[in-house]
Amino acid sequence: MQKTAAMKNFIFQTVPVLHFGEGCLAQLPGQIAALRASRPMIVTDRGIVDAGLIAPVEQTLSEAGLEVVIFDAVVADPPESIVRQAIAAALAADIDIVIGLGGGSSLDTAKVVAALAVDGAQPLADIYGVGALERKGLPTILIPTTSGTGSEVTAISILTTGETTKAGIVSPYLFADVALLDPALTLGLPADVTAATGIDAMVHAIESFTGRNAKNPVSDMLAIEALKLLTANIETACFDGRNMQAREAMLRGSMLAGQAFANSPVGAIHALAYPLGGIYHVPHGLSNALVMPYVMQFNLEAAAPLYAQLADALDIPRGSENSSEARAQQFIDYLESLAVKVKAPRKLREIGIAQDATTELAEAAMLQTRLLVNNPKELTFADAQRIYDAAW
Repeated sequence: MQKTAAMKNFIFQTVPVLHFGEGCLAQLPGQIAALRASRPMIVTDRGIVDAGLIAPVEQTLSEAGLEVVIFDAVVADPPESIVRQAIAAALAADIDIVIGLGGGSSLDTAKVVAALAVDGAQPLADIYGVGALERKGLPTILIPTTSGTGSEVTAISILTTGETTKAGIVSPYLFADVALLDPALTLGLPADVTAATGIDAMVHAIESFTGRNAKNPVSDMLAIEALKLLTANIETACFDGRNMQAREAMLRGSMLAGQAFANSPVGAIHALAYPLGGIYHVPHGLSNALVMPYVMQFNLEAAAPLYAQLADALDIPRGSENSSEARAQQFIDYLESLAVKVKAPRKLREIGIAQDATTELAEAAMLQTRLLVNNPKELTFADAQRIYDAAW
């Protein structure tokens, strides 16, 4: 009788309450009441306001008799100065619950505001890294308007520190109390944003599944289901943006991938994507899409059996060669063909990055030690530079 390998101990955490589906925004007042709060602040950005996405949220709250404070100054790759402004606004208005509305930047900002807009909070500078946040702050409800970051179900916030460096805050105290996922809020997403955020979610699933340190059976199951949903629906969502079925599938896939990587963290794709955002302000999803195939090619030697499993899970057609390396290569090629189909830029030069920037990018990527330790294959500065050169 064959002995199975002993399973490693693991921990899995996620948001305690999820509301998912078209129209679930109507649950917002009831969830605020359940959290014994009555003075909400919405943390969002001008794009959400201008797109009219804040209007249904405001209306839902005003019909429930709730007055709402709105902070709409969040920007992409949110700098500490914006977060401090939001915390000051929350304290001045004496709010008792934070509602994050938008993409990853707004949701990440909302999580930090909720953590620190309380009496006796730690200084922002003291909570970076893993487990430095000492206590829970205000209750939080997160409402995503993109299908990419999964931030509504993660315990991570990424901020821009200094001029160009991105740093993470990781703590179970950052988990939202409630995530409300209404696919109707994603119907108006432009095709380029749909493509980039969708690929971002795929990267979350892939890197979770191949993580070196915290890979676990629950994250694996979620990552596979996420990839099935995302790969099957991204083209329709991009080119038939009002298709509710495709939007619902993308939002669900993004959420599942978020739950997966919240417990089995991402690796070198994200580590090499962050400098593109921090230095050149490339949107995060697009940054991931640009470096993904080149990092995966680098990882192939170490991750081939896992990439092959994902190829099988997605029923990617087999070639004549049956090795795990060949199957893994089919997986990488399949993802690249999807990126081309949804018209995502494929080279750094296409978005105006100079060829001599690769040294600076590689130096910045090597600072992402929190992520690099999760990568299935150790990556050096020279490796990072070669990957950027290939991506150029």
